[in-house]
Amino acid sequence: MFLLSVGLHCQGQRERCTPSRAAFTIVELLVVIAIIGMLVALLLPAMSMVREAAHRSSCGNNLRQIAIAFDLHHERNHSYPSGGYDYSTVPAFQNGRPLTVPAQEAGWAYQILPYLDAQNTWQGNGGANDTERALIAIGTPIPIYFCPSRRGPMTVTYSDPNYLDGMLVKHALCDYAAGNLNGTGVIRRGSIVNHSKILDGLTYTLLAGDKRLDVHYLGEPDYEGTGIPMVDDNEGYTAGFDEDTVRSTELPPLPDRTANGWGEERFGSSHSGVFNAVFCDTSVHKISYDIDPSVFKNLGDINDGQVVPSDLFE
Repeated sequence: MFLLSVGLHCQGQRERCTPSRAAFTIVELLVVIAIIGMLVALLLPAMSMVREAAHRSSCGNNLRQIAIAFDLHHERNHSYPSGGYDYSTVPAFQNGRPLTVPAQEAGWAYQILPYLDAQNTWQGNGGANDTERALIAIGTPIPIYFCPSRRGPMTVTYSDPNYLDGMLVKHALCDYAAGNLNGTGVIRRGSIVNHSKILDGLTYTLLAGDKRLDVHYLGEPDYEGTGIPMVDDNEGYTAGFDEDTVRSTELPPLPDRTANGWGEERFGSSHSGVFNAVFCDTSVHKISYDIDPSVFKNLGDINDGQVVPSDLFE
C-alpha cells in the first residue's frame, strides 16, 4: 500500500490503479520555450546561408546561359554582339525583322535574345509596326537577366526627350553587364569582336558579370515589380553602349550600396564577399571584392598580354 500511495492513483478497492500524471510547471514551460527560441535563432542564419548559396548558384547559372548565348551568336554571326551605340538607341527593324550586327545599335543583351529562347521578344511579336515591336522588346522582362539575391524581374516606366521622341516607355531592367566601358573588352561601342581578337585567351578574359547597383530604389522583387529609374538602371537590357549593360574593369568591383545613388559604373553584386563573373570560355567564377585592381583590369582587356593565373579566383 505504501508503493501505491506514492506512485499510483486508485479509485476504490476494485478499480484498477493507474500511474499519476505530473503537469508542466510554468518554469518548465518557459525553459522549453527558451530552448526552442535558441534553436530557431541558431537555425535562421544557417537557413539564410543555404538560401543565399542557392541564389548565388542560380545567378552563376544565369551567367553561364548568357555566355552560351554569346557563343551561339558568335557561331551564327562570326562575332560576338556589339555593345550597341548609345543609351537612346532602341531595337531596330527592317521589314519587320530585327537588324543584326553590325547594323543593330541596341545593346548586346537584346542581340542575344534568339539564343536564350526569347525569339518572340526579339522579334517584337504582336507589334503592328516597328515602333510597337521595339516597345514590346524594351518592356518585356527577361527572367534570366535578374539575380535572385537582389530582385525578381523588374521594370521602370518614364519618358525621356531623347528616347523615342519622349514617349512614356516601360523598360525591362537587367542585373548583368558586359566588359567593358573602357574600350578594351569583348563588348565595344559600335564595333564587334571575334575569338581571333582575344589574344589573351578565352579562359582568361572576363565576358560579363553582376553589375553593382544602389538597391535603395529597387522596389518589390516580383514579376510586376516597378522600381524608380536610376542613372545606371533605367534604359534596361536593350540599351546601347551604356552603364545599364556595360561596366568598367578599370574600377575595382564593390558590393551593392544603399546610398540613394548609383553603382559608379562598377561590377558588383548583392552576394556576400564576391560577385559572379563568366569568362569567354563560358566558365563561371566567384571574384572577390579584394581582387588586385590591376589584375581585374587585365581580366577585362582582351589583348594586354597579361595572362592572369586562374588560382586568383574561384
